Amino acid sequence: MNAFFYYFYNFMRSIFEHIWNVLVAIKDAIIGIFDIRYYMELFSTYKDELSPLGWFFAIVVHILLILLLSLFVFLVWKGLKVLFRFKVPVIEYEKMKDEVVTLKREIMKANYEKDKILAMKISELGMEINPDLLETPNELLKKGMAEEKDETKQREAGEEAVEIVETAEKRFPRLSGVDVFYKNPDYQPPVYNNTITLEELCINFRNYAASRLGLYYELEVMKQTFASFGAAKMLIFQGISGTGKTSLPYAFGQFIQNPSVICSVQPSWRDRTELFGYYNDFTRKYTETDFLKTLYEAHYYDDPRIVILDEMNIARVEYYFAEMLSILELPREEERYVSVVSNTAANDPDLMEEGKIQIPSNVWYVGTINNDDSTFAVADKVYDRAIPIDLDDRAEFFEAPDTEPMRLSYKHLGKLYREAKEKYPVSEENLMLLERLDKYLVDHFRLTFGNRIMRQVQEFVPCYVACGGLETDGIDFMFAKKILRKFESLGLGFIRDELDSLVVYLEHEFGSENMKISKEYLARLKKMSGS
Repeated sequence: MNAFFYYFYNFMRSIFEHIWNVLVAIKDAIIGIFDIRYYMELFSTYKDELSPLGWFFAIVVHILLILLLSLFVFLVWKGLKVLFRFKVPVIEYEKMKDEVVTLKREIMKANYEKDKILAMKISELGMEINPDLLETPNELLKKGMAEEKDETKQREAGEEAVEIVETAEKRFPRLSGVDVFYKNPDYQPPVYNNTITLEELCINFRNYAASRLGLYYELEVMKQTFASFGAAKMLIFQGISGTGKTSLPYAFGQFIQNPSVICSVQPSWRDRTELFGYYNDFTRKYTETDFLKTLYEAHYYDDPRIVILDEMNIARVEYYFAEMLSILELPREEERYVSVVSNTAANDPDLMEEGKIQIPSNVWYVGTINNDDSTFAVADKVYDRAIPIDLDDRAEFFEAPDTEPMRLSYKHLGKLYREAKEKYPVSEENLMLLERLDKYLVDHFRLTFGNRIMRQVQEFVPCYVACGGLETDGIDFMFAKKILRKFESLGLGFIRDELDSLVVYLEHEFGSENMKISKEYLARLKKMSGS
């Protein structure tokens, strides 16, 4: 056996030595081919003996060799170009993938519309839908022409009515399942903690996130977050990746034992169907999303609920969330309805009225934003309706006492916000300062607070004070996030000198020790302007 191993060892060594010798020979040959110094020394040896005719042939030969070498390099380059002709860069490939997904979605929607038209025509004849009949619908369409004309005349005359459809199966199985679960006699509503204050809520949630989940946040972020809940239905957490933008609202859902719903936004999102789903008139079934189920289910319990739009600006927010932005702006909560289907059926979910569901008041919407080249800029109308909170740094570790989760009532939370607004309204002195600041902005920057932002300030600041903050700091936060943010679109190079004047104005009006967030933001804007 030892003889075999010796043989095998010497055999393999001989092969690899020959391979190595070949590689070394190739390397030496390539180096030798391009050894310009050797060629020059060789030519200098014979140049003195060359006749005029010899010089002529030497020049011609060298030119031909250079041309031949150039041709060889050109052919290699062309060959590589042909070889990699179909190689697509990663970014272009991702764009192509998005376009393919969009086209597929549009084709699906076109099919749904086709099915809808066919189903409507057949239902007008009082017949059951049969896929075999749908293959040749012309005869059925002709029979329904008269009825279609009558219906058109009624619509033109303004006689509107909700269509009632008959279905053997439930169109909304998930929503109907919610009805069954909460109307079960064995269902027991939770016991809520109705004694906690807003300041305690900030502290307890921060300690819970640290002790139970290993997530660390500054107390100031907690104050800003819970104060924002009292001023707007939508929050935006923005900043660099890895700072806990998604983890914070997720952890809050765990803290109140009502898990938050994460909706991961996709680049192909173009309209409201991405959130609310869509109805197929052919199958007579509705594709129910987690977002729709969350809105419907929230009517059955008294807990707050968080919906997380993760990486919300990876698609254009105003495309898929525009309807919700408009609905949430309605002043009266009982008017906030969203239309799900255009008709009604006897076995529709119990809380659906004429194909509509009401937007519940105990749901907040939290979007996370990464500002990089792969995302879209968020429109001003989205920022104006939401309250942005920056998470640019990871909070440092701190020893937190072990804190248990709790059940929080939306009614109690709403009561805390109402009491805060009554107990800590913005002082008349600060309201006058804000009025003068608004006039200063109009005169120097052609910007104004506007009614919406002033309303948010007057609702945010009292809640911020109730969370343990100072009134001036609350004003500072809202001024920086709602007003100074708009400076980035003004052309910083033209207002660079005005930024220093604004800092001086803030120190004169509010005191040199106040408005720290705004002054830091202005310093960052000045640096961005190239000063």
